[in-house]
Order: sequence, then C-alpha cells, then structure tokens
Amino acid sequence: MHELALCRAVVATVDRHAAGRPVVRVRLRVGRLRQVVPEALDLAWHASTTGTALAGAALEVETVPAEVRCADCAACTVLEWPVPVCGACGSHGVEVVAGEELLVTSIDVREGAA
Repeated sequence: MHELALCRAVVATVDRHAAGRPVVRVRLRVGRLRQVVPEALDLAWHASTTGTALAGAALEVETVPAEVRCADCAACTVLEWPVPVCGACGSHGVEVVAGEELLVTSIDVREGAA
C-alpha cells in the first residue's frame, strides 16, 4: 500500500509549512497514473495524521485524468486505458502531459493557535 508512504510524505511537508499551527484542511492534486486507491488513501491519511498537528484535518483530493499528446497527429487525449496510446489515431508515439501529479495545492490552518 504505497498510499501510506505518500501520506507520510504529505504530512511531513504540510507539518513543516504549518509551523506548529493546527491544520484544518489539506487539498491534494493526484494524477490517475499514480494509481492511488481513494479508500486506501483515506485510511492512510488518518493513520499518518494521528498525533500530529494534522490530526482531524480534512483531506480533499482532486483527481487529474491521464492525458497524452500524440507525436504523430498532435492530438491531446485522455487515456481511458493504462496503455499509452493516442485516443485520436491509435499511435503509441505519445507523451504523457497530465496524470502523474502529486501536489499539495493548499493548506488551511487555524490562525492564532501557534
């Protein structure tokens, strides 16, 4: 379950930026190609935040679809299958342009509690 390792890394990053203030909400952008299972991520989040400044913080996840750009026809298409193929012409000459993200997009903290 790589979700636990991902959550621990996110908790460490957020904790550093929160500077001791209680965290209320964390927004995360996760690409489909990261193969994150939402239920496993939720369990890992609760396990990783227990006993930290993030305990009880909500985790909001935006899932980014996997998108490729075709070298042959220049189309940008969303991958429906985990096989990198152009959805317009069927070419395998594609470059992934979205879907590999894993970013903390925002952190809400409770002010005045430092």
